Amino acid sequence: MSILDTATPRTARSLMARLDPRTRVILALLFALATVAIDEITALAAALGVALTLAVLARLPLGATMRRMLGLEGFMLAVLVLLPVTVPGRPVAELFGLVVSAEGLARAVAIALKANAVAVALLALVGSMEIVALGRALARLGAPERLVHLLLFTVRYIEVLEREYRRLRLAMRARAFRPTTSLHCWRSLGYLFGMLMVRSLERAERIDAAMRCRGFTGRFHALDGDDDGGRGGAPGALDWGVGAATVTVVALAGLI
Repeated sequence: MSILDTATPRTARSLMARLDPRTRVILALLFALATVAIDEITALAAALGVALTLAVLARLPLGATMRRMLGLEGFMLAVLVLLPVTVPGRPVAELFGLVVSAEGLARAVAIALKANAVAVALLALVGSMEIVALGRALARLGAPERLVHLLLFTVRYIEVLEREYRRLRLAMRARAFRPTTSLHCWRSLGYLFGMLMVRSLERAERIDAAMRCRGFTGRFHALDGDDDGGRGGAPGALDWGVGAATVTVVALAGLI
């Protein structure tokens, strides 16, 4: 399972999937930092072009990617509507009695380009990566082991908690519970989430006891070179080439 459920057999054969997971994490971080630091519209447009190129190389499914971007685009639409009429500056137009400033419009466009470029790049570089590969990459990059364990356990047991939540909701519906705006409804929902937390704690204790019985000492041991892409050796020529090309393009974009 990938982080965003975009890993398919087609994606697994893509150029992006052949990169070392550590390379993808580092490129995502560098790209995000460089894009946020850029202010020029032309340079931001170039950064968005780089992000779209990465998405093509990762073979992201168009429909699924667009659906995941809808929430961000809705927020960006609000930014494009509000900033031009709230930031003072040189007036360029008037809309419903509100003055549209050039500075506000430029700032709104810059924010939209930054957000879309970073989001698309993260989807391409990290979003299509297997969660286990991401965890191992973070560990090999020096991330705290507890943080890596928390990430892996969270992703693994979100579905378990969702099933538990559905069972509790089904039990409430079997007892004729219907959501309303009454005090009884809010109290029942409070009991629902309280019971969910109690059962989550009980399950966590059982899992911890089971892992200790199997000899777990706080570290996940994995074989390098397995099929999830979690390689432990040095980055190859492809990693260095893609990394150098991406850094060069972003640097040139910053000079425009």
